[in-house]
Amino acid sequence: MTPAETAALDRAVELAARGEGTVLPNPVVGCVLLSPEGETVGEGWHQRAGGPHAEVVALSDAGDRARGATAIVTLEPCNHTGRTGPCSLALIEAGVRKVIVAVRDPWPTASGGGRTLGAAGIEVVEPPETHCAAEDVNRVWLTATRLLRPFVTFKAGITIDARVAAQDGTSRWITSSESRADVHRLRSRVDTMMVGIGTVLADDPLLTVRNANGIPTGTQPLRVVIDSQGRTPVDAKVRNGDAGTRIVTSVDGAPVDLPGTLSELYRMGRRHVLLEGGPRLATSMLDAGLIDEIIVYIAPVVLGAGPSMLGGGVVTTLTQAHRAELRTIDQLGPDVRLRYRLTS
Repeated sequence: MTPAETAALDRAVELAARGEGTVLPNPVVGCVLLSPEGETVGEGWHQRAGGPHAEVVALSDAGDRARGATAIVTLEPCNHTGRTGPCSLALIEAGVRKVIVAVRDPWPTASGGGRTLGAAGIEVVEPPETHCAAEDVNRVWLTATRLLRPFVTFKAGITIDARVAAQDGTSRWITSSESRADVHRLRSRVDTMMVGIGTVLADDPLLTVRNANGIPTGTQPLRVVIDSQGRTPVDAKVRNGDAGTRIVTSVDGAPVDLPGTLSELYRMGRRHVLLEGGPRLATSMLDAGLIDEIIVYIAPVVLGAGPSMLGGGVVTTLTQAHRAELRTIDQLGPDVRLRYRLTS
């Protein structure tokens, strides 16, 4: 790839990220068109589910300048007709000469765009190695499509010594107002939130996306409570009318089938679960290999005692430890936000 193409791919990833939270259950995609001289002639990203795809937006932006251009896309152009037509055909009709594909489409229904482009005489190029940024920006949809279950993000607000509450159970507020506002931005980008019954009984959370005044705003994720024995109170806040709620129980109070629950959510069209607690549920999900990402908000507080963000589990020695890669680090007021991707 030329320096101009490499820079264009980085830009396409930036554009794709703008679709986070608005395109589910579809992927985020960015596209940049370069002239033969390496100048940007068109840009686009997938802005909402059912709307025009990134390639179509970029082609419209470029107009006649698309002919002979190179298209750089973060995900292989789709090859099927759904609510919109196939992007592979749109690129062919626009007269592009080359397409650089950062990540192949794993969805059988839409894959094959690269073959269609190649059959039409268009040069199709893939980076020699998987483009990590393009994978990461679209991690939710890619993981869900490959595993047939939603991508799971575990979120926790903790002290420096990884406590989620004091010894007497008080936890409001460990993290800052900046971190709490960021949590609501995170909630606005998922389609499902999940907690265990322990959290419901202890904290009675609303589990909604709210503005600075505490008023529910925007499209609300589905609320899921893992409650094997059906103990969710009839007046629990998660049962109010601000959002939909699904309470998952089991026969005779046996442990809930967590993989099965995620599979069912996938069949319902859910692609991103934000796991908000509690420690035992998070540990069970982690040990079952069902957590893909961990986001921790670390407050400049030390308690020395109190419940931790995880509890129990099967790990007894360091060789069994779950491993993760740090992807981003940001400061939010006095707090630090770390985002990790689980690797094992």
